[in-house]
Amino acid sequence: MMPKHCFLGFLISFFLTGVAGTQPAHESLKPQRVQFQSRNFHNILQWQPGRALTGNSSVYFVQYKILQFLLCSPPSLCCIGLIYGRYGQRQWKNKEDCWGTQELFCDLTSETSDIQEPYYGRVRAASAGSYSDWSMTPRFTPWWETKIDPPVMNITQVNGSLLVILHAPNLPQRYQKEKNISIEDYYELVYRVFIINNSLEKEQKVYEGAHRVVEIEALPPHSSYCVVAEIYQPMLDRRSQRSEERCVEMP
Repeated sequence: MMPKHCFLGFLISFFLTGVAGTQPAHESLKPQRVQFQSRNFHNILQWQPGRALTGNSSVYFVQYKILQFLLCSPPSLCCIGLIYGRYGQRQWKNKEDCWGTQELFCDLTSETSDIQEPYYGRVRAASAGSYSDWSMTPRFTPWWETKIDPPVMNITQVNGSLLVILHAPNLPQRYQKEKNISIEDYYELVYRVFIINNSLEKEQKVYEGAHRVVEIEALPPHSSYCVVAEIYQPMLDRRSQRSEERCVEMP
């Protein structure tokens, strides 16, 4: 059973946030499907218009914050307010570039750059002087949720063999300012390389490992081959989409 002092704190919090802060809002204006879409740590907040909105008649306001944790020891002391610290952000922060935007997305890459931290985003809409309630995302942790693009390949013919050079996906500009920082610094990446014999319409995996330079040897002459690659993340048991096929004709 919840102690009386905890229940009282709950009621106070409820009335402060749920009643005193209430403003006129229209449920039909409220943005829908608010969520983060993340590729290679490019973290974009996206949403859809509310049911009552059509065209460009509305503007949107975006806020974000890091999930806050209360630090108590033992944890039961949080209930009675014996907190020795807080971690995260208590207040929502405005995203100035997306404050009054007509777009249905907002780039929060810089604001969510601590990739192992949990974040939230939220959006509200305004139209003809009316404001919606806020629509909030599920918790978003970039390290867990970003999707990795397939590797970029360069292929060179060398004495009847193919030399495949693989490049990991690019990071956002903020990360590239730091020397020698690669997406490989954040994950264990396994590269998989496949070769397709076009005449036989047969695919074969020729390499799986961490090296980014792969030699495919002893290919019969006067044959056509295509090479494709993907990235596998063992810790997350997740693989990228496959790269575009690169095709060559062996002399």
